[in-house]
Amino acid sequence: MSRPRPLPVDPIEEAHRQWVGHGWGDVADGMAAVTSLVRAQQIVMARVDEALKPTGLTFSRYELLMLLSFSKTGALPMAKASARLQVHPTSVTNTVDRLEAARLVERVPHPSDRRATLIEITDAGRELVAEATKELNTKVFAQPGLPPQRLHTLLQLLAEFRHAAGDFDTGGAPARWNTRDR
Repeated sequence: MSRPRPLPVDPIEEAHRQWVGHGWGDVADGMAAVTSLVRAQQIVMARVDEALKPTGLTFSRYELLMLLSFSKTGALPMAKASARLQVHPTSVTNTVDRLEAARLVERVPHPSDRRATLIEITDAGRELVAEATKELNTKVFAQPGLPPQRLHTLLQLLAEFRHAAGDFDTGGAPARWNTRDR
């Protein structure tokens, strides 16, 4: 993937300057933080999409296949998959529809709850997600864009942000990326 030429000025820094100039200086740092996070997400997703392109998977399909491959039986109830992926059940249903059409998963009856349906990964799904993981590990995860110590700092900051937003609660148990403020 060819990278676009860098801009001669940081557009977020310029937006920050404009915010201050328009009298919104008290929220300019917050605007810059949010805008930076959104832009960082766009950059990361472009790299992920490029790595996954040969497999035909989107990141959401990849995530669901990995979740299933990590489960003990290779199957999970749709509601549990939705909760673990932190997405709306409709999103999981749409993702399952596409994966099922590609014969990468199948819906099977729950063995003890007639109201529930399990999503089960197929052998083809396991093979494809293994190939996709190899691509992501090599092309994205091995080189996330920061040296190890800075990456650890970023993970601490993002964990603090996610925790404060109610994304998770370890109930006082130590978390992987503890911060001073917890």
